[in-house]
Amino acid sequence: MEKGTQKRADLLQGTLDMLILRTLLYGPAHGHQIGKHIQRTTNDFLQMQHGSLYPALHRLERRGWVTSKWEIAADRNREFKYYRLTEKGKKQLLVEESKWKRMAEAVARVMWPAAEES
Repeated sequence: MEKGTQKRADLLQGTLDMLILRTLLYGPAHGHQIGKHIQRTTNDFLQMQHGSLYPALHRLERRGWVTSKWEIAADRNREFKYYRLTEKGKKQLLVEESKWKRMAEAVARVMWPAAEES
């Protein structure tokens, strides 16, 4: 993979990781709830596909940023895998938010530069 392509993939992966970690800050949730929360809060702009969401959840679990446990859902007689944010995940969320903010500010400077002096 080319260096530029890898950086783009890392950016997208990091953004998804950040959105998942942020969602879990509100409390434990199973994958479908996480995806729906992201979709709802972005007014359907971001729609989580299983092919992206579940590999991301597994990656976050391997890194120790989330833990998971199979539990019976309160409103259903069915078992779901609930994900929880760990202390390590909370710290990583702060790192990811900081990186995202710096990138958004850099893009904003290009898109909407301050009025040039005459």
